[in-house]
Amino acid sequence: MEIAQKIKELAESHLADASHFIVDAVVSKHKPHKVSVFVDGDQGVTIDHCSDLSRALSEDLDKLDLIKDNYTLEVGTPGVDHPLKLKRQYVKNINRSLKVQRIDKSSVTGKLTQVSETGLVLNAETKVKGKKTLEINSIEIPFSEIEKAIVMVSFK
Repeated sequence: MEIAQKIKELAESHLADASHFIVDAVVSKHKPHKVSVFVDGDQGVTIDHCSDLSRALSEDLDKLDLIKDNYTLEVGTPGVDHPLKLKRQYVKNINRSLKVQRIDKSSVTGKLTQVSETGLVLNAETKVKGKKTLEINSIEIPFSEIEKAIVMVSFK
């Protein structure tokens, strides 16, 4: 089993309740190793959640000696530039704008309105040819066609 996957499983075992979930665990290749664990929650995550998880995970990593060399452990939430990976993250971001890059390299930006087991629905604005008006179209995108999806930050 890959070390990052084992760390992810260890982190999941320390989550206080089912409303929190591990998005990803990454171990850098160069020394000293940097272990980054990203946690999220259906209603958000507090700094206390992150610090509690960091302490518990640090004890496990030291006890199990998974990483032989020196390492730095970071536990935090995925930032706004971190792509969505899990269906739960999409559900949490309903009614927010997403930029979705498809596997075929095309992209679409729109308001996330719906998430199903197989994909999502975006309301995207498209310019009507020959007019100055915008038209809103619902676009269904299967998860299998998504390469990367990022929440767009609005400062309005």
